[in-house]
Amino acid sequence: MKNSILKIGGLFIIAAVVAVFWAGTTTKQPLPTIYDFKLKTIDGEEITLEKFKGKKMLLVNVASECGYTPQYKNLQELHKQYGNKVVLIGFPANNFGKQEPGSNTEIKSFCTKNYGVTFQMMDKISVAGSDANPLYKWLSNKAANGVTESAPNWNFCKYLIDEKGTIIKFFPSKVDPLSTEITSLL
Repeated sequence: MKNSILKIGGLFIIAAVVAVFWAGTTTKQPLPTIYDFKLKTIDGEEITLEKFKGKKMLLVNVASECGYTPQYKNLQELHKQYGNKVVLIGFPANNFGKQEPGSNTEIKSFCTKNYGVTFQMMDKISVAGSDANPLYKWLSNKAANGVTESAPNWNFCKYLIDEKGTIIKFFPSKVDPLSTEITSLL
């Protein structure tokens, strides 16, 4: 009986040692950075944001039928004036007021024809809700991005990202792209 108890006790000790060793050898996966996200351009080309590493980025959720749609003009002007300092990236989304109903082709045509858009436009995505694109889930999750919980609550919300991939600031829709709130940070 005594030998049986010693054997069982020995097995528990061995199991505990193996568990401690195993726990010590497993590593947590690092949290993704902004550079880890794979996206498609409005023309269907797959890219990662790592393409823009070392540059500031201004990410904007855009829509063609919104009261803020005229901001396309100043987004394009920002791109022309500050394109050497910041990469401007537009993300068409139909989340708010169903104000971006068009296809990628229709969106690209609208932006080019009406505003002469030459900055980087991406594939139409969702930026809010349970079906939000993983990038926008990351942008609005402080535990993931380390900075902010701010999420788009309407079209033309903006995230300014620094050269190292850290969010500098979130700007609501009403902030004009050429405002000193944004340009002073470029």
